[in-house]
Amino acid sequence: MAKRDYYEVLGVDRSASEGEIKKAFRRLARELHPDVNAHDPEAEEKFKQAAEAYEVLSDADQRQTYDRFGQDGLRSGGFTPGGGFGNIQDIFDSLFGGGDPFGGFGGGPAAGADIGAVVEIGLEDVLEDQTREVSFEAGVVCERCRGNGAEPGTPIETCPKCEGSGQIREVSRSIFGQVIRAMPCDRCGGDGRIPETPCEQCGGAGRISETRTWEVDIPAGIDDGQRIRIAGAGHVGEPGGGQGDLYVQIHVEEDERFTRQGTELITRAEVPVATAIVGGEIFVPTLEGDVAVEVPAGTQHGETTVLDGRGLPPLRGGRRGNQHVVFELVVPTDLDDEQREAAERLAEALGQQQASQKR
Repeated sequence: MAKRDYYEVLGVDRSASEGEIKKAFRRLARELHPDVNAHDPEAEEKFKQAAEAYEVLSDADQRQTYDRFGQDGLRSGGFTPGGGFGNIQDIFDSLFGGGDPFGGFGGGPAAGADIGAVVEIGLEDVLEDQTREVSFEAGVVCERCRGNGAEPGTPIETCPKCEGSGQIREVSRSIFGQVIRAMPCDRCGGDGRIPETPCEQCGGAGRISETRTWEVDIPAGIDDGQRIRIAGAGHVGEPGGGQGDLYVQIHVEEDERFTRQGTELITRAEVPVATAIVGGEIFVPTLEGDVAVEVPAGTQHGETTVLDGRGLPPLRGGRRGNQHVVFELVVPTDLDDEQREAAERLAEALGQQQASQKR
């Protein structure tokens, strides 16, 4: 079943600014908040749709991909809108960095932080799907204490400040009336328990940092700067809080032989003046190697020819773009006597020809 258009979900135009999109989403969030809209059983699902739309349209790269290719483009780029949303609290944690900005829900265990990484590929690698390994530092569960922060065999006490709940609560008033905001306990860090003897390996944190390696699938047609999201490959969160995500930004290295414009490539090829006059053949670089290109007699500086299907594939699959070859005439500057005499005879003959054509 096709999803609704994200702009329609938020009620904004396709030309809406970042501020307008944010304002529209916050308005919907207030209207669909279960504490305010308890009579609507579909409020939570409607909010998830609005959050998914905001997640995409508030990100410049994802919005550009969605505008050009729609849902298919997002999926081809490895991005799953709303893929990490399980409930309302998940949405608030993802979009607002944890907690509820309207103060209606309990805090819950904090999810792990996201990790960013960069992978470089060559322009020729854009032709086909690629797999690259990326290494990064990530927080993982300490194996010595199994994440509880206590030295093995030592007791773990209930936190006296939060009495084991892991949360402390503050009551305040807002436009919705009295609200309760839950925050992680600053004594136990939200765990509800305190180890009597901290783990020697992690110092009681329950987590350590280690180098991880992940294989990243890069789709053909990807553009420089686009990101691929790998859910659950980020830092480990608090117990029960889930892991963060890994965002891999793709850097397509520049190739001085080509200028990229979407799926089209532009190449500038030097043509000797003599070849441009009488016609001939030159060799032009492509992503698959040099190919012969015919230069018609009388070719002018700046004229172009097109190599069909020698460009790049679109991100969501389909026919490759073209390669445009721009002819640049090269005038020799170091002629010997014989070449200069030949050039003068040619210039004289051409001058006589032009004079006869004007009569």
